Order: sequence, then C-alpha cells, then structure tokens
Amino acid sequence: MKIAIITDQHFGARKNSKLFHDYFLKFYNDVFFPYLEEHGITTIVDMGDTFDSRKGIDFSALAWAKDNYYDRLKDMGIHVHTIVGNHTAYYKNTNEVNAVDLLLREYDNVTVYSESTEVKLDKLNVLFIPWINKENEETTFKLIKGSVCKVAMGHLELNGFRAHRGCIMDHGHPGELYSEFTKVFSGHYHTRSDDGRIYYLGNPYEMFWNDVGDRRGFSIFDTETLEHFHVDNPYRLFYNIYYEDTPHQLFDVSEYVNKIIKVIVRKKTDTKAFEKFIDKVTDVAADIKIVENFDIQDPEEFEVFESEDTISILNRYIEEAEIQLDKSRVQNIMRQTYQEACELI
Repeated sequence: MKIAIITDQHFGARKNSKLFHDYFLKFYNDVFFPYLEEHGITTIVDMGDTFDSRKGIDFSALAWAKDNYYDRLKDMGIHVHTIVGNHTAYYKNTNEVNAVDLLLREYDNVTVYSESTEVKLDKLNVLFIPWINKENEETTFKLIKGSVCKVAMGHLELNGFRAHRGCIMDHGHPGELYSEFTKVFSGHYHTRSDDGRIYYLGNPYEMFWNDVGDRRGFSIFDTETLEHFHVDNPYRLFYNIYYEDTPHQLFDVSEYVNKIIKVIVRKKTDTKAFEKFIDKVTDVAADIKIVENFDIQDPEEFEVFESEDTISILNRYIEEAEIQLDKSRVQNIMRQTYQEACELI
C-alpha cells in the first residue's frame, strides 16, 4: 500500500496571511489533492506542526484549514494519522495539551498521536514518535530501544542534519538512537536532508527567504517495499531578481504576479531607467524589497514570529541578510554565543 507523508504545514502561518494561505491552497488544489485522487491514496501521515502557533489559533485560520483541507480529506474518505509537533504542543515540557487534538475532534477520520505509539499501516508496523520533551523523553527512548518496527515516523530534533540552507544542526539528539530502524522519516526541519537511513522530508512550500531554491512538496511511501519518493511542489512565492541595467521594456513580469520579490542591484547606471524597472515589478508583486548594497539590512524590516525560538530567529536573520560572509560560520558563532549566554543566566 502506498501512503502519503506530509509535514510542517503550519496553517495560520505568517500571522494568518491571506497571501500565504492562497499560495498554500494552490499547492493543495493543483498538486496534493489531484495526486491523492489519481493514485487512490487513502492514508496520510502528518508528521507534525500542522498549525503554526503553539499558543493559539486565529478563527479564520482554523476555518481555512477545515474548509480547504480537513473537510475535503473527510469527503475523499482519507484517514489522517497526525503526530504532535513542537508547534502544536501548548507546553514545552508535555504534549498533553495540543492543537490538533483540541481542534480536530469532530473529524472521525483523523487520529492524533501525542505519545509514541506503534501503529499498523496496512501490514507494516510503524513507530510514531511525537515531539520529545522532558515528560516523555525516558519512556520514548525505552520504546525506541525495544521496538521491533522497521520504520519510525516522527517529529524529531536530531543533530547533523540540514535545518535550512547554510545551517547544519549541531544540537539535538544523536541519530544513533534510531540505528535499529531500517528507515526513519521526520518532520521539524523544513528542508530535505538525509544520511541514507534517516530522512527529513521537508515541508510542502516556501515560507521564508531562506527557503528560496529548495525543493518542496510531500512524499509517497510504499509499506511493502519501504521505498519512498518525493512529489515536488512546482510553485514558488519568493524570488530574487538581479538588476544589471536590465531594460524594463523587455523584462517579463508575468512570473512575479503576487510574489514576494527581492531586487538585488548589481549594476545601475541610469536612475530613471531603474525606477521604471522597479515600478513595473511593483505593479505586479505582493511585496518588494530593494538591495543596493551588501550591508546588513535594516533590522526594522525583519519580522520576528511568535512561533520561532531564539536560535531560529538568529539563523533566519543571518540567512536573509545580504552580507559577503560565510553565513554558516556566522550562524555557528551566534549559536555558540547564545548557548554560552544561557549558561550564565
């Protein structure tokens, strides 16, 4: 049996932005749902962070998720196995109170897992592992060690994997904890990364500037062969445009309608021609930012989101900054400085 795996959907993201939800919906309507229908997929594993904010939900975001996602899956007769992630657990030290359990009880086709559980998918036993915290860490590791399942699926924070472009995580649990499994699939990190046995499958769509250029989408897993493959999302939201005295008359802006644009100026010899170019892009773009030098951008332009932890904020700030430095080295220095500061408190 083939099942679909999707993770880190973050409904309600970016302060419940209509622009982002419209972008999400294009993926679901044009890619995700048609694939499920065409290939007769009846089971989905959602590996966590279904909703964006662990503290609450905007009513319009909840209505959007129900109208455009959960109601449709129910009508299609698809069962959804939903694993609690760190964004859907209200407290940081327990998964007991979580968004997916509280918000989705009306759906009899949705099963929520807030504790590690062995689940049979077709004829295959799979260990589901929700977000590991202080309360469940000991029991979770005991279950992992004693499990005879060949496959695990969860929302894991493991070191040595790519969190996003230019950032390899150097903290978290070691991957060796899962050495007895044939395959491990995980959410949490939004970009695809693997070591040949542990696979971070990545989220379905771009959400930040550091997502530009990464392949996004969902995955299909065969419970008989244990093979999997990705189904890519062809749609983008963030674009870099490099201006080099580019003639505005010849520049095609059709690709940039309702997109978030960063115009990076490499050569500008005619100010009026440049302004006409910017006007043409501005007329179609949802948002535009102009970078005319390589200084760190104005901090006032950088938006901090409630759902991000400090390290994620620092990493994203550095990634979005236009600087002529090795960003991974800068991120490592900032991470070490932050950890040392925490130890002094």
